[in-house]
Amino acid sequence: MESRIGVVGIIVENRSNNASKVNQILTDYGNIVRGRMGLPNLSENICAISLIVEGTNEEIGAMTGKLGCLKGVKVSSTLIKKESK
Repeated sequence: MESRIGVVGIIVENRSNNASKVNQILTDYGNIVRGRMGLPNLSENICAISLIVEGTNEEIGAMTGKLGCLKGVKVSSTLIKKESK
């Protein structure tokens, strides 16, 4: 299977209820996450998370699909085919 590298953007609304669910999914797919940055906005109870990911379409799609099924979680991704050497 072809490997992809890309960026996944996640907006978490109702952070206090969703943070543990989002973090569990990210932990489950930790093998494809190469970098993570989160910016909480505590006064509005939301959070923005950006991920650098590397994996197959199936792996990345499974992770983003599970995140997108959570109420109040929005996900967007951009992937490119990883060039082989």
